[in-house]
Amino acid sequence: MKDRKAVVRCRSRSAVRLADLALLVRAPAALSVPGDVIAGAVAAGRPLGARTFGVIGSSVCLYWAGMALNDYADAAVDGVERPDRPVPSGRVPRRAALAVAGGLTAAGLGLAAVAGGRRSVCAALPLAGLVWAYDLKLKSTAAGGFAMAGARVLDVLAGAVVPGSGAQPAGVALRRAAVPAALVGAHTGTLMALSRHEIGGAPVRVPAATLAVSAVTALAAAVPVARSGSGSAAQGRLSSAAPSRPVAQFPAPLKGVGAAARLRELCAAPSEGLRAAASERLRAPASEGLRAAVSGRSRTTSAGTLPAAVTAGAALAYLGAYGSAQVRAVREPSAGNVQRAVGAGILGLMPLQAALIARGGSPRVAAALGVVHPLARRLARRISPT
Repeated sequence: MKDRKAVVRCRSRSAVRLADLALLVRAPAALSVPGDVIAGAVAAGRPLGARTFGVIGSSVCLYWAGMALNDYADAAVDGVERPDRPVPSGRVPRRAALAVAGGLTAAGLGLAAVAGGRRSVCAALPLAGLVWAYDLKLKSTAAGGFAMAGARVLDVLAGAVVPGSGAQPAGVALRRAAVPAALVGAHTGTLMALSRHEIGGAPVRVPAATLAVSAVTALAAAVPVARSGSGSAAQGRLSSAAPSRPVAQFPAPLKGVGAAARLRELCAAPSEGLRAAASERLRAPASEGLRAAVSGRSRTTSAGTLPAAVTAGAALAYLGAYGSAQVRAVREPSAGNVQRAVGAGILGLMPLQAALIARGGSPRVAAALGVVHPLARRLARRISPT
């Protein structure tokens, strides 16, 4: 009996330690990270594969490292403002929080090296640098918000530069991912502006400004991408449908002394077979080209409807999740409402990512991300993302 009780106590302590570590790194909030990398990869035309998922794992590790480092750096402040956090409550020693941050940072850089080589390391190193600089130095300065927004921008760009077969050159990939990265950065900027007022409440102008930026962000995310490649593809279909032979075979130019006599013969008594062949050759390519054009247009229309619908729906979901919380903060900018708006914004990033992914041409991946969002919100009720 004593042995059984000892095992139960041991298991209980182990479960508590794991739960405290989950609280330390705010585990459910990491569900907002994969969409950054996927949005960058889709915008750059990078097919999703093992390398992309390795980069996602790297970004998740660096995100968790930042959360643990945040509690290490804010131990004294949290002792007054949030005494129930793992570090100030004593459930996780401060030195252990620093060790967790260091270990996760090393894991994130290692995963980036394995998954994407030099390209991914070049994105992960500045990302890790921004995370550590923000938590240890920049958080309380005016540059803090820019540092955190920059970290999210680097997350998106990390997905764009993943190497592999068919991957775009780094310069082209970065240009294509610039808009999704900028929109994710703008969203993060609104979060940082609100998070400064989680404890004491905010002036009305702060949630009002962030709400306006969020509305513009949602509108920009819903704007479809102009694809130059679609036109060339359609032209390719039409040209392949048309026959390679000449439309009609006409006699070669008539030369010489008997040219006039020969021309009079052709004009006076043209062959019925020649007329039939010419008319048939003229009709066939026109009908084939028309059929190809109509079928190509119908395929393009049906293929473009789904991404547009998913993009619009995800953008509306983003405003519904994050915008409604900001509206409450505008009506009553108390500390509780501001904190709830920040929490909604952390997970509300997922519908925005879904809109950007569908906008990039992967509506099914975007829909899968939209399914994960309610799960993340449920988990957030148990472990706060803020």
